[in-house]
Amino acid sequence: MADLVLLSTLGVVGVLREALPRFSGAVDGRYGPTAGMLERIRGGERGDVAILTAEGIEALTAEGVLEAGTRVDLAASSVGIAVKAGAPKPDISTPEAFVALLKAVPSLAYSRAGASGIYFAGLLERLGLAAEVNAKATITQGFTAERVARGETAIAVQQISELMAVEGVEIVGPLPPALQTSVIFAGALFAEAAPEAAGLLRFVAEAATPALLRSKGLEPA
Repeated sequence: MADLVLLSTLGVVGVLREALPRFSGAVDGRYGPTAGMLERIRGGERGDVAILTAEGIEALTAEGVLEAGTRVDLAASSVGIAVKAGAPKPDISTPEAFVALLKAVPSLAYSRAGASGIYFAGLLERLGLAAEVNAKATITQGFTAERVARGETAIAVQQISELMAVEGVEIVGPLPPALQTSVIFAGALFAEAAPEAAGLLRFVAEAATPALLRSKGLEPA
């Protein structure tokens, strides 16, 4: 039997890395930022199971790419900050403290190809800080915390689950509640998925226990 192909957002990669080795079949896992993965799929890339933001799943279902009625909500995620392991952790407990950090920090990394980065870019606009912060920001794709781990930036902004997937960094915490957003990650079957794909999606949903999700920076959906 050919490998089942799983196309997934980076937001749940920590869960998948731990769970998929226990799956009974072979899985070709392909990962990327949410916006980038949507672009790849709309460009013609196909698989058996997709894991994206709930909005992405709904959009692709409406376009006929994913099979209607197969959506399964897997996890909820929030945006946070990471610093290099051992570095002082700044105060981000209030909106005022977070704004002060954004003004004072010498460098930061975020991604505009994922749900968190798109939200953060909009947040900077709302706070009136876009020009000031972007002047010292490294806008990247993939795991933003890798820039912090390598010492290239002082902080990284991303989904907490994605920050936790990188070694050599420590989580400062989530954005303060007044500035926070929550993203639901969901899975669904491609319209032309192999018959065994339903079993893979069911396995991932069952493997995503509250304990495993929380250990990877996520919450039950």
